[in-house]
Amino acid sequence: MPRSLKKPLNVNEKLLKKFQQANQEGKTKTFKIWDRGSVIPPEAIGQIALIHNGKTFFKRQVTQNMVGKKWGQFSPTRKSGEHGKAGTH
Repeated sequence: MPRSLKKPLNVNEKLLKKFQQANQEGKTKTFKIWDRGSVIPPEAIGQIALIHNGKTFFKRQVTQNMVGKKWGQFSPTRKSGEHGKAGTH
């Protein structure tokens, strides 16, 4: 079911203010982000985001292609594993 166009985007207001303040200062800062469900605003372009996946933080540089998507898309929650290597027994 698609999202209604009448609904506003879920943007974390605290993060948005921090991004705007960093842009006014003209600095590239690192932000820790726990809210994986919020949308990446255009003010975050050029900043560095540490996105929490439930256990660790993943460092990502915010680019133009990331705007409009959710933070959780850029932080993997599952690690790829192998079942067992041949010759280890």
